Amino acid sequence: MGIRKRTVGVWGIWLLASLALAGWLGLPLLKKDTPKTAFIPGAMTHGHHQIELQCGACHGDGFNSQEVLQDACVNCHGDELKAAQDAHPKSKFTDPRNADRLANVDARFCVSCHVEHRPELDVGMGVTLPMDMCVHCHEDIASERPSHEGMGFDTCASAGCHNFHDNRALYEDFLLAHAGEPWLKPEPVQPPRHGWRHDMDDAELVALLRGDGPPPASVKEPEHWDGNAHAEAGVACTACHGSAEQWVDTPEPLQCARCHEPEVEGFTRGRHGMRLGMALSPMTPAQSVLNMHVEASHRELTCVSCHGAHDFDTQKAAVDACVGCHNDEHSNEYLRSPHHDLWKREKRGELPPGSGVTCATCHMPREAHNGDVRVQHNQSLNLRPVEKMIRPVCLTCHGLEFSIDALADPHLLENNFRGKPDIHVPSVDMARERDESRDGKKGLY
Repeated sequence: MGIRKRTVGVWGIWLLASLALAGWLGLPLLKKDTPKTAFIPGAMTHGHHQIELQCGACHGDGFNSQEVLQDACVNCHGDELKAAQDAHPKSKFTDPRNADRLANVDARFCVSCHVEHRPELDVGMGVTLPMDMCVHCHEDIASERPSHEGMGFDTCASAGCHNFHDNRALYEDFLLAHAGEPWLKPEPVQPPRHGWRHDMDDAELVALLRGDGPPPASVKEPEHWDGNAHAEAGVACTACHGSAEQWVDTPEPLQCARCHEPEVEGFTRGRHGMRLGMALSPMTPAQSVLNMHVEASHRELTCVSCHGAHDFDTQKAAVDACVGCHNDEHSNEYLRSPHHDLWKREKRGELPPGSGVTCATCHMPREAHNGDVRVQHNQSLNLRPVEKMIRPVCLTCHGLEFSIDALADPHLLENNFRGKPDIHVPSVDMARERDESRDGKKGLY
């Protein structure tokens, strides 16, 4: 009996000591000034690392609900999924006839494939993806399409091949329609920007642009104001800086959204502005996982970081603003590329407007919206998978076969497309062969 009491006493002391130690170690984590990184179970992918301190953006109030995480994914990426012609919609996997497909990959939930806090699964551009995902459902694809015989299970998502969410660039009728195109189209020019839409009537717009009267007498007109788009539109200083009585030297980072809501919405969905979209401080190049110029490390990224506070120079924003921060190989090689040569010739007036190729041409392409042509300010939108650039960007100047091959060539991506591809993706060839064998057509291309 005495031994039993002593044993219970020892365990009791051990339990109290453990609780005391846990409390002593855990107490600092509850303090307000404790960095939230102490709670992160693993590093974030570089697609999300900027918002890692805003845990609630993905987890809500809890950390164990797959539905909460799914809602968070759709809240940020839902528009992209709606725009995609998805061959794998959620409805396909909620169909009981496909229940067996979920045994290996539960495709009803984004996090089944795109896992956070597991950077070792990153397949590039901050996307985590199991490389054998496709083969779980399409293991017998060679029996349906002999052309796929012998292809590796990890080649499905190669540039020029399949994209789980949207393979529009690979539909056979699209491939065949663009078969035989020259690698460079004659006189390629991107569409001009035009139109500026807003939801205000004329009186509201005029009141907004006029602001709250004149600025304080001590405020002088900025050096670069004359001739810029805002000056020509009659925008008053107080429209951005507030009234003379409540003057603000530096407007809020998202002040531009009062007039430019679509552009700001795109900006806050991309990696440059996503921290602002999550009510965090602006991103700085020092927070990037890419190589950046040291002197730009602490530059805060807002609208005026690229456009300037008063000159609003779109030419500067298209190139200089980008290479002023980015110091990676792809960005540096742009300055020695044929694309940059075209841009310099356009600026000198040797080529018509739209002939030059800037950083923004590819990463912030122009899109048609209800008769307007706007710039897409989400510079991350067409980065991954890379073939998302084909339709809105590459085909403006190049043929489809060249575009697919160029995007599949890692060396060409690195040197910013100086030269021709050393890699050939046979997507168009396969479409031709299948079309000829099916219809008995020969020599049409």
